[in-house]
Amino acid sequence: MKPFTFNTVKSLVFEAGAAARIAEIAGPTLGKTVLLITDPSLYELGLVNPAITSLEDMDHRVVIFNNVESDPSRETLIKAVEFGRDEKVNGVLGFGGGSSLDVAKLAALLIGSDEDLDEVWGVRMAKGPRLPLVLIPTTAGTGSEVTPVSIITVGPEEKRGVSSPVILPDIAILDVDLTIGLPAHTTAATGVDAMVHAIEAYASKSANNNPLSKNLAREALRLLGTNIETAVFNGKDKSARSAMLLGSMLAGQAFANSPVAAVHALAYPIGSTFHIPHGLSNALVLPHVLHFNASKSYHVYAEIADDAFPYLTQVEEPQARCTSFINALGRLSSKLGMPTRLRDVGISEGAIGKMASDAMLQQRLLINNPREVSEEDAFNIYKAAW
Repeated sequence: MKPFTFNTVKSLVFEAGAAARIAEIAGPTLGKTVLLITDPSLYELGLVNPAITSLEDMDHRVVIFNNVESDPSRETLIKAVEFGRDEKVNGVLGFGGGSSLDVAKLAALLIGSDEDLDEVWGVRMAKGPRLPLVLIPTTAGTGSEVTPVSIITVGPEEKRGVSSPVILPDIAILDVDLTIGLPAHTTAATGVDAMVHAIEAYASKSANNNPLSKNLAREALRLLGTNIETAVFNGKDKSARSAMLLGSMLAGQAFANSPVAAVHALAYPIGSTFHIPHGLSNALVLPHVLHFNASKSYHVYAEIADDAFPYLTQVEEPQARCTSFINALGRLSSKLGMPTRLRDVGISEGAIGKMASDAMLQQRLLINNPREVSEEDAFNIYKAAW
């Protein structure tokens, strides 16, 4: 068996209502002055209040940065860091979707180490130390609570990432109650995003693709594929919501160690240029990237087809099963009420050339794809998705 490395969160709590017990669960880790990082909507909805109350009742001082936007900017990150330094915080609590968790990871790093942000972009460039870090996701999609990755928007059309085990949190808290009120369209997009994480992790060409990641990816697909429709159309079903939250986390652990590939690479220009949410960006190109990859990896997709869609067990021939799997993914987006074509989200056919060029900047992802992707290939994939 080939050697591999597997990194994940130090401690994981999966419990309904756990956010309201955060002082008991994570108070000693966070310290006396806690920087809570979240977004305006969650703050206004009061979703953070039980966690704040829990901490304050145990004599923690909570200072709140609630200005994280979707696809957070470098400017937002720097403001969070400066605020945390001014308040002399001892620990960082990220609360929200992937954007808030990504800002929290880098805020903990930059406050705790005084590293220069421009010196930590890329893989394993961040050395730390960081402040104690606790993450609480409120969506079932990004898996950011268990990944060593943070993505920040650094220009009008450019994103950069930090990937380092240093920014894995000390504790991840998965509280299904926080996901019950998610709108159907958000549930759909983030759920498909999590499925993409599992699919790409399983098929990744990374040298670190490993048995743990593969098994986590398959279990993630079983949970996600069999529960996503219920979670979207009956959002108060706590069983389905729990399965989605757990599946998202398992997919996060999988791709944290066996990295994602061309679906994400081609999704980034859609998100950065046209401000389409990340999960939807992935969904728009997913079946077209998999069709492109199928000539090299149909057997790999055939292996996981019935994990996501159990009825595909009846399709025995691997190439036919692969095709059925890809088609089922395309139909799933439509069933869930998501746009399925680039034109449906306002992207013109004339934008395809620049998107293809921009996708080529994502070599850290493209190198993991089962099939090499040229700029011409990217153009043709976008064309198919248009």
